[in-house]
Amino acid sequence: MVSLGCPKALTDSELIVTQLRAEGYETSTRLEGADLVIVNTCGFIDEAVKESLDAIGEALAENGRVIVTGCLGAKPGQHGGTLVQDVHPKVLAVTGPHATQEVMDAVHRAVPKPHDPFIDLVPEARAEFRGAAGIKLTPRHYAYLKISEGCNHRCSFCIIPSMRGDLVSRPIGEVLTEARALFESGVKELLIVSQDTSAYGVDLKYRTGFWDGRPIKTRLFELCEALGELAHEHKAWVRLHYVYPYPHIDQLLPLMAAGRILPYLDVPFQHSHPDVLARMKRPASGERNLERLAAWRKACPELVVRSTFIAGFPGETEAEFEYLLQFMREAQIDRAGCFAYSPVNGAAANALPGQLPQALREERRARFMAVAEAVSTRRLQRRVGATMQVLVDHAPALGRKGGRGRSYADAPEIDGVVHLLPPEKASKTLKIGEFTRARILAAEGHDLVGLPI
Repeated sequence: MVSLGCPKALTDSELIVTQLRAEGYETSTRLEGADLVIVNTCGFIDEAVKESLDAIGEALAENGRVIVTGCLGAKPGQHGGTLVQDVHPKVLAVTGPHATQEVMDAVHRAVPKPHDPFIDLVPEARAEFRGAAGIKLTPRHYAYLKISEGCNHRCSFCIIPSMRGDLVSRPIGEVLTEARALFESGVKELLIVSQDTSAYGVDLKYRTGFWDGRPIKTRLFELCEALGELAHEHKAWVRLHYVYPYPHIDQLLPLMAAGRILPYLDVPFQHSHPDVLARMKRPASGERNLERLAAWRKACPELVVRSTFIAGFPGETEAEFEYLLQFMREAQIDRAGCFAYSPVNGAAANALPGQLPQALREERRARFMAVAEAVSTRRLQRRVGATMQVLVDHAPALGRKGGRGRSYADAPEIDGVVHLLPPEKASKTLKIGEFTRARILAAEGHDLVGLPI
């Protein structure tokens, strides 16, 4: 199984692998020698499309029997099929995203395997198996939990709704059952993902569901309340990703201030100038976002905000870009990433006037990141001298030579880390997937340096 793209695609891969294991198939860590290769692709921007097509080509070259799924699989080709089939006509099958049954049907055609109910469901003590939550492809101590599929927005630069459809929220009882299974399996950090986490339950009109025999509304606040209770029982973290800055997010800040969910919000602002946001068809304006950030930080001073932005969007003037830079300075975004605008086949933004030269888009991205990194560095310096809880991700020899972990301010793979020095006490050890207290001694770039205590 080759899984590319975002955490939401990874959860699709986990569903497929879980079903494969339930039917008695085994997974291989190598392309060579496997009976079949499944490539879960990303099709969001041109670089992701190229990476996915290259991965399919590599799988065909080294194995020859390939099924393709994921967002790139939903992109139409020039001759009535798919883009993947145009480029790689030898693939056995192509499906879109979130298509577990279609993938399994293709697997059954390519590699039939009879199910033996007496041995196939024996867990084998595999580290990835998480009971009711199925198989996870992340390290044992953290996991992604997808609460909905699709998106109701029609941002002009994005084609995700055309690939994944409109918002479809999972039943709240199903989400909480999976969350509890993950915590009970040893997960210490649960990362909540979707295309639009803030909109959870909108499609269901926030109808009341049931969990553990009690009624509970299918709405983000009630979901976070229940997740916070579970996390507290298991001494674990809950982290929210892809949160749009709607007014009802204000209700979550008391939960963060009380320590029920992490005081961390991943908010995809994309820009700040009202005219650019209008061309992007984004559901917010820069002025309200500054007010909202100030209110959030007043309600929860420990709040950390990460975001993503686009530089060089069609029609973006120098004045509009400078407006964005000033927003970054005022908003004090703790963690920020930036893409130079990239046209995507099928996106409405392709038809907008004022397409900027690639060199100018890249130059603006570099200028944005210089400002963003300066802001982030200053905010990290405030941590020096503090004592923080750190979730250990890497600890060779029980941490006697130090290790690596993350604070509440650091999501895996996208934010910084805490470099842990060797403990001063010989009796102090570090274990992967456990928490340790660390005194922060320095800030280095995007990272912190801490001494376990």
